[in-house]
Amino acid sequence: MPAFPRAELESMVEAWLQANADAEATGDWTGLAGFYTPDATYGWNYGPEHDFMAVGRDQIREVAIGLEMGGLGGWTYPYQAILIDDQKGQVVGFWRQIADATRADGSHYEVAGIGGSWFRYAGDRQWAWQRDWFDYGNAASVFLEMIRDGTLSDAMTRRMHRAVGGGQPGHYPLGGAPAPLWPPDR
Repeated sequence: MPAFPRAELESMVEAWLQANADAEATGDWTGLAGFYTPDATYGWNYGPEHDFMAVGRDQIREVAIGLEMGGLGGWTYPYQAILIDDQKGQVVGFWRQIADATRADGSHYEVAGIGGSWFRYAGDRQWAWQRDWFDYGNAASVFLEMIRDGTLSDAMTRRMHRAVGGGQPGHYPLGGAPAPLWPPDR
């Protein structure tokens, strides 16, 4: 893995954070696809039986940040800390998942636990890969709470119904994704 100038990685992270803020403001994350190489991979684990993996910029746009983020308009993912390794060309960001919907007591629904993204920089303001983590059990719990409270958006309700039907693009049995969850060039 090549080293990159620290200033270049810091500039990439700043551009990434701004693009994320812009996506949160509009509820459309598909513009982030330009930050990935044409052959990039983007994946995460979906509990004890499934992984998600998108391969290539187009699939990242259409599935990972298109379908998978569908229904999450109004949610924010504020980064709490960023770690940059300029020698390995890697970045790790820790983020929260906060809904715009509020409980009766005025508090925002939030997925408990720590979420994050691990990136491999490819140069030219593009990621070679991204791997996310979040607490799947806590995410399910907050969505169920929102269903009970009648605060889950119609778009997220439709997304959850699609997921229950199975056969979602990018979802694979554990270990069966077209790219490994643990990137080979880590």
